[in-house]
Amino acid sequence: MSDREAQALTDTRALAAQCLADVALGGASLRECLKPAQARLSDPRDRAFLTALASEGARWWLRFDKALDLLLDQPLRKRDPALHALLVLGLVQLEILQLPPHAAVAATVEATRALQRGGFAKLANAVLRRWLRERQALNARLDRDAATRSAHPRWLIDSLHQDWPEHADAILAANNVPAPPMLRVNARRTRREDVIATLMQAGVETTAHPFLCDGLTLSANTDVTRLPGFADGHFSVQDGAAQIAADLLDLHDGQRVLDACAAPGGKACHMLERADIELVALERDPARAASIEGNLRRLGLHSEVRVGDAGDPATWWDSKPYDRILLDAPCSATGVIRRHPDIKLHRRAGDIAQLAREQLRLLAALWPLVAPSGRLVYATCSVLHAENDSVVAAFLAAHADASPQVFELPVGHHAGAGWQILPGEGGLDGMYYAVLEKCG
Repeated sequence: MSDREAQALTDTRALAAQCLADVALGGASLRECLKPAQARLSDPRDRAFLTALASEGARWWLRFDKALDLLLDQPLRKRDPALHALLVLGLVQLEILQLPPHAAVAATVEATRALQRGGFAKLANAVLRRWLRERQALNARLDRDAATRSAHPRWLIDSLHQDWPEHADAILAANNVPAPPMLRVNARRTRREDVIATLMQAGVETTAHPFLCDGLTLSANTDVTRLPGFADGHFSVQDGAAQIAADLLDLHDGQRVLDACAAPGGKACHMLERADIELVALERDPARAASIEGNLRRLGLHSEVRVGDAGDPATWWDSKPYDRILLDAPCSATGVIRRHPDIKLHRRAGDIAQLAREQLRLLAALWPLVAPSGRLVYATCSVLHAENDSVVAAFLAAHADASPQVFELPVGHHAGAGWQILPGEGGLDGMYYAVLEKCG
């Protein structure tokens, strides 16, 4: 599709198909693809439907991509990625979103014309109507294989069964259920009960999280940036599992604190909302570091933002130790698939060992920066042992002055020297934490 054609495209299903093709077949980020697509739609309802289509298309791609092999004599994914993605979305509308069959089929056929592929309208109609006739038998065939049944890559299914044999099926199921937005109230500017009242007045059903003092859960997905109070910095979008970091850091006024991999700044801002600390927010990517600045401004907070590699302190550290360090390490993100379903399409088994080496490198590099009796909190949004308790165990074996602190959270499981929350537990994303204190 030419730039001119893409610019003129306003059919929601066609936009979603182009976005999904870029994500599933081109390796693009779902979040980044959605931004320009959403900008072409003026109606908030159309933008919401676009987001739902593309997100569920990514979530269920590994099932319905294979379904098309049962329905087409000649595959389209290489010859015409956007048309292939549109047919996947047709199946998603019928099976996942459960739209009325007549409307879903007719609108998908019409979207072939919006994609400048009207010559395939009859094909699209025939494929979707065949699915409706044979859906029971076709679904049964797809359910025979764990990968197409769960719409997860086989390597991840195997890893989950190895690491969490009693919970693997529950993790797979949780990953396939869209998660409602969670908010974190900025205690510097307002109270949680006031935010609830304001959102309720705006018709947005909101509940306080049962054990996170700053957490709120919305009843349904919405454009949070358009809610009353967002522009005034009264709250931020942040899953509850990530909000736990501020609790585990045990922050007090006057402490010197480092957020070592800070972008986009959610945890850094939460720390500043909690205590009057001297915070350095470090980020390797200059563009992502700029996003930290934007969040700080909106929330009325201040932190020094530095650009640098957390694994190479000599290039940015001023030799003054930190009382607290948060290392939210780069990871596979296998704990947040329910919010970012394209992770299933982009992550590979071979990534894990490389990520674990980087995580251990960062831990070892940052540990000398911790003050005596200080604390480092290691966190990932992974559910894999190789990135979590195995990394921490290797670090502890090499650092006699590091003492793991035993703690329990209201949900989750002991995992070596740390604690693992699995996706969906307590309504939270998957997250791992370990608390390490330096012997004084």
